Amino acid sequence: MRLRAIISYDGSAFSGYQVQPGKRTVQAEIERVLQIMHKGTVVKVVASGRTDAGVHATGQVIHYDSPLTLPMDRWRTALNVQLPGDIRVLSVEQVQDDFHARYDAVGKTYRYIWSLKEVHSPFERNYSVHVERYKPNIEWMKEASVHLLGTHDFSSFCASNTSVKDFVRTVHSIRLEVHEELNQLHMEISGNGFLYNMVRIIAGTLWEIGIEKKSVEDLPEILRSCNRKNAGKTAPAHGLYLEKVVYLG
Repeated sequence: MRLRAIISYDGSAFSGYQVQPGKRTVQAEIERVLQIMHKGTVVKVVASGRTDAGVHATGQVIHYDSPLTLPMDRWRTALNVQLPGDIRVLSVEQVQDDFHARYDAVGKTYRYIWSLKEVHSPFERNYSVHVERYKPNIEWMKEASVHLLGTHDFSSFCASNTSVKDFVRTVHSIRLEVHEELNQLHMEISGNGFLYNMVRIIAGTLWEIGIEKKSVEDLPEILRSCNRKNAGKTAPAHGLYLEKVVYLG
């Protein structure tokens, strides 16, 4: 049977989600535990998409196939008791045999977090990007973000070392909000899919607009140029969270 799980992980100590020889990854840890549960049989895990080293997830989705007759309400516990503490399985359910965590996804939501505190807490250093030297104009960032809504060629917002041929994506929403109780600025972005480093490059570009390194008026031309060199720097990985993956039905 095919199982779908929602997982959460702290990306700080991982070299990303995807298996890499000789490196600690989220996928490798989950597959290690599944191999133990299946008495040495290799069980491959497929995710909605990979995340880079340092990137976190609160709602990553995976699927895998298993012949085990373990009750559904036991799967989560069985996995969590054997997984390291920086990975948690939030839910497990049986799905149709043709379900695919990556190809069936119709949307994703990411969150990016900047810390605006004068002194960055050591307990937050891996979970938000410290920017105490700057006071961004958030209204400018919001104004610029409107130009990214809708369907566009996002070549300017994609890492150059990608094999992707189609750079057209649809961004449904971008919200920028200050969480005063945390002294943080959050960017929440939802779309039908994202290119490699797209969210981090959007975050970096909007940030540069907020601190006057670029202007609001630059954004439409950056988008039209389809040239990565015109956009802002790629924002650091540890401020990024994969929050939600959307499927039909």
